[in-house]
Amino acid sequence: MGQPLYRRFMTQAELDAEYDVERSVPDFMVHARHFIDESKLARHRLNCRLDVAYGPTLDEHLDLFPARRGPAPVVVFFHGGYWRMLSSKDFSMAGLGPAALGAAVANVNYSLCPKVTIDEIVRQARAAVAWTHAHAADFGGDPDRIFVAGHSAGAHLAAMTLATDWAGDYGLPDDTIKGALLVSGLYDLRPLPYCFVQPALQLTADQVQRNSPMLSPPLRRDLPVIVSWGGAEPAEFRRQSEDFLTAWQRAGNPGEPLCQAEANHFTALYGMGDADSVLCRALARLMGLARPSAGRR
Repeated sequence: MGQPLYRRFMTQAELDAEYDVERSVPDFMVHARHFIDESKLARHRLNCRLDVAYGPTLDEHLDLFPARRGPAPVVVFFHGGYWRMLSSKDFSMAGLGPAALGAAVANVNYSLCPKVTIDEIVRQARAAVAWTHAHAADFGGDPDRIFVAGHSAGAHLAAMTLATDWAGDYGLPDDTIKGALLVSGLYDLRPLPYCFVQPALQLTADQVQRNSPMLSPPLRRDLPVIVSWGGAEPAEFRRQSEDFLTAWQRAGNPGEPLCQAEANHFTALYGMGDADSVLCRALARLMGLARPSAGRR
């Protein structure tokens, strides 16, 4: 027997079975349609400013959902898609719940692989947070209450913003980010060079090391994080969330688990569209906001 590719996994087929989330559900298109339809609803129902540039390239833009009353906390949301597909417009639904809680939302678009590397996508994620700090007041937000959130690859990007030297690299306060809600994320990239996504990602060993939150010690010891995952997700996604949370807590940071027992990789995010969901109730606690009364949508 040869050496495992990653942990106990000997073949790409074994790893693909854990990390190909589209194949982990009976009908992926059911979930794709949910996100598309709910996102159209969000753009229709909410006040929004679309395609606001935060950086020099055409891909660097975000969709803003201003707060009804400011200054309000700001949720900077990063979408998933394995860093190789989808856009902010596919996840406008992530603004519905936070907006109903009274928060402002910045839904971030970014360049995709293989057009760019993961290094560049992480740079763009950090630039989006820096832009939000500078411009939060323009859309009813409080620059001193910025929180990040993300799903799947977006949770990875949100986690990477937590490992940012905001003072040294951007001239911003060390505590620019006040907390994070991470849903069904990827925190250790070491299995991905052996998976179906590698032709698009073209990950090198150095990129994996630089961009794995599990392998990078946090720069702070006071940053609260809620780590959520679905009980019906592939085992590796559940393990990655649990291991990241354990490492986060061992580093001295407050961390809270939120296992959504019946959820799969996609339904784990559905709650971002409902202010009274378990996911948004957790987000409200994180931001110090009272959740809406039961039954409110």
